[in-house]
Amino acid sequence: MIKVSIRFYEELNDFIRADYRKKPIERQLNHRTTVKDLIESFGVPHTEVDMILVNGNSTDFGWRVNDGDMISVYPVFESFDISGVTRLQERPLRNLQFIADCHLGKLAGKMRLLGFDVEFHNAISDAELTAAVVNDKKVLLSRDRRLLMRKVIDRGYLVRSQNPDEQVAEVIRRFDLSAQLHPFTRCARCNGILERAEKAAVLHLLEPKTRLYFADFFQCQTCQQVYWQGSHLAAIEGFIKRFAGQKIR
Repeated sequence: MIKVSIRFYEELNDFIRADYRKKPIERQLNHRTTVKDLIESFGVPHTEVDMILVNGNSTDFGWRVNDGDMISVYPVFESFDISGVTRLQERPLRNLQFIADCHLGKLAGKMRLLGFDVEFHNAISDAELTAAVVNDKKVLLSRDRRLLMRKVIDRGYLVRSQNPDEQVAEVIRRFDLSAQLHPFTRCARCNGILERAEKAAVLHLLEPKTRLYFADFFQCQTCQQVYWQGSHLAAIEGFIKRFAGQKIR
């Protein structure tokens, strides 16, 4: 019988039973296992973990636990220098491409409004989501913790909230994206690239009042959806300001 002690820190406690939170947990094991399997037995996806200390020494997910091990598990660090230890999430995380599962369509649309590359399909299988992570190096956004526990998923985030605005806030905080907002560069509908369009070129796609009152237009280069800095802007400017801290120019 192998006896270990494990403690989860900060937001990792969201995943575990209330009576286990913020304190050492004693666990008896019938056989040696990897620290990844031990962590995920508590319901914590490995994609949420950034550092593991075993008896005070940093290690990776492949460490096989021993009798008497004292294990500390930490989430992603955003403001602390832990460069001297083994970080388990790839750095730097910049120019990210995301893929959202079928439950996160509203999140995908709102992230696109902020200029982020987010692939989304109403009907997509777990196998297709996994392939996008493995082959295309995309970051998986999901509400399915079991999917994120798959060993081959090395880039991902478990979205906690059911509110789309709060979901966006979560993703921006998790990946430190607040300085990378580029509103009106991506289509909320299909994720295509937006470019400025002459009014005459899109006139046939506009409603009569839109033709009369607005002059500045953007058009998706993929699906041809037209956006204008009028009613569209008024509807989303407050949302964008919440994350960008400035007006759209």
